Order: sequence, then C-alpha cells, then structure tokens
Amino acid sequence: MKTFETKLEGCFEIEPKVFGDSRGFFLESFQKNRYEEMLGIDIEFVQDNHSRSSRNVLRGIHSQLKKPQGKLVRVVRGEVFDVAVDLRPNSGSFGKWHSVILSEENKKQFWVPPGFGHAFLVLSEFADFEYKCTDFYDPEDEFSILWDDPDLGIRWPIKNPSLSSKDKKAQPFKKYTAFLAKNN
Repeated sequence: MKTFETKLEGCFEIEPKVFGDSRGFFLESFQKNRYEEMLGIDIEFVQDNHSRSSRNVLRGIHSQLKKPQGKLVRVVRGEVFDVAVDLRPNSGSFGKWHSVILSEENKKQFWVPPGFGHAFLVLSEFADFEYKCTDFYDPEDEFSILWDDPDLGIRWPIKNPSLSSKDKKAQPFKKYTAFLAKNN
C-alpha cells in the first residue's frame, strides 16, 4: 500500500496494493495493523456505510460536533470528487480543504480523520460509495456547511449539483466558526 500526505494535517490518500490478472483482482480494503503502522490510524471503526447516488448528486459538507467521525472512504462502483475540510479550530490547516478523485478504476481510499467535514460529488452515471466510521451517526449532533461557501473556496467540477433538502439548508462556514467561539 502507498500513502500520500495531503496539505491537511492527518488526512491521507491511500493506494492499496492490488493483485490482478485477466480473471479480476483482489485488494485488502482495510488491515488494522498495516493502517496503524503506516498511518497511525489506531482508532476502532464502529460502523460501515454504503450509499448509492446518481450523477451530479452532492452529499455534504457534513460533520458531527460532539462526536466527530473519522471516515475511511472509497468508491466501489463509479467515480466521485471527494472533499475533506479541516474543521479542527486548533489545527494549522483549519478551514482548508483537499479533494481527490475516487473511482472503481483507481481503487484509492481517503482517510478523513475525526474533526473534518466531508462531502462528495458523483461524476459517473451513479456511484457506490463505502466508508468505515469511527463513531456512530447521530443526526442530533450533525452540522452541515454550505457546499459552495465562498469562505472555503472549494473548486467543484460542476455549478448546479443535486442536493438533499438537508444540504439545501446547510449553514455558512462563518456560522460554524461562530458556534465554535461560543462553545469553547
């Protein structure tokens, strides 16, 4: 497996070792000892999720405030533009973002540590997106940030994605920073 640091502290792109021939392929999508040794991921995963979305669906930018989830994400069918935003106020990369293309062809994974916001945009006809989480989903603890917030400046590959009603009501990044200031 190869790992690549990003400009976000603790966030990594991962290329698993793929064994393949004309019959197909095999890869380890997670191996606790290796991920701990190579990336320092010594966190228990408590939930696995699988979502399917159609072209131009954008999900996010989601985070949990009191029980942040780390996510090890990958695409098993299709292609997505995946984004992590550092929402840790004491981090040197606070408010910065990193994107990566995840696809069934490149088989890359993306480690998004606890304390980050996460989003993805489907680029293919549809995409099956799988991710391991370090904490349970709690809808009462979720905070959603506007996908196109100018203060973040994420360079999305399309202008008019399909959003859920929840994501249409997302808050500006400034509201998130005001929440942090008020509660810390």
